[in-house]
Amino acid sequence: MRRFPIVKSQVAEAIDRHRAAGREFEAGGVGSFVREQGDGDPVVLMHGIPVSSFLYRKVLPLLAERGLRGVAFDLPGLGLAEKPADFDYSWSGLGRWTGQAIDALDLDGCHLVLHDIGGPIGLEWALRNRDRVRSLTVLDTLIDVAHFRRVWTMDLAAPPVIGPLWVATMRPPVARWLFYMQGIADRSSTPAHEVDAHFALLHRDGGGHSFRQIVRGFELTEEKERFYVDGLREADWPASIVWGKRDPALGADHRRAIEEALGVEATVLPAKHFLQEDQAETVAEQIAKTARS
Repeated sequence: MRRFPIVKSQVAEAIDRHRAAGREFEAGGVGSFVREQGDGDPVVLMHGIPVSSFLYRKVLPLLAERGLRGVAFDLPGLGLAEKPADFDYSWSGLGRWTGQAIDALDLDGCHLVLHDIGGPIGLEWALRNRDRVRSLTVLDTLIDVAHFRRVWTMDLAAPPVIGPLWVATMRPPVARWLFYMQGIADRSSTPAHEVDAHFALLHRDGGGHSFRQIVRGFELTEEKERFYVDGLREADWPASIVWGKRDPALGADHRRAIEEALGVEATVLPAKHFLQEDQAETVAEQIAKTARS
């Protein structure tokens, strides 16, 4: 009977430590949160859903050890960012805001890391500001968006009736079990209270509603796919790809689409979707290697 209060307290402590390690900032009229660590060239670390900058808490100190400055900020509607009801939560809208955030943080140029839907969102900015991107590291993401099918846990969040009910149930222990099942191959790397913290941040300040808006705002069109694929083919940034072999959401077809566009072969790891949780050392080393190149 005493276990749940202890875990709940640990979740709050994990979020408090995360908050204390960063700072608030504002971009495009939306308040957000950024966590930075290290000196040297900045590395912008893009997150996806249902997570936030908390996902990069293990990667940031490893980048600092390698002489880089990691920069992880929360997209609107997620994490510690504000969740305005009237915000444009499409990839285009979040991409515009990403550019405003990069400007607000005074980053003239940066190395860019893309993960999950942080891929198309980050590319909305990067492909329009090519001279500001110094290198690109891709972690399980997508560019062949016209052929993308949401994993069932995301797909259930979209319908207007079922969606709110499903998102309301995305709390421990069910959400924790799903996160481990789909996201972390080595469960010993991430204790239960840290997984629970991801979902506590998701539901903070009505975040379940904005999360659903993001899921419903996926731009799964041929036009968007051409923009991302052709843009990467034309880009001349130093680039690398790191992929989880056991990712149930973004499999080998999505990896091959990015390999073809970039002309780079991926490093495939014995991991699932959230490489940052159990492959942080390898991820940080690949980011640093790509940045040095």
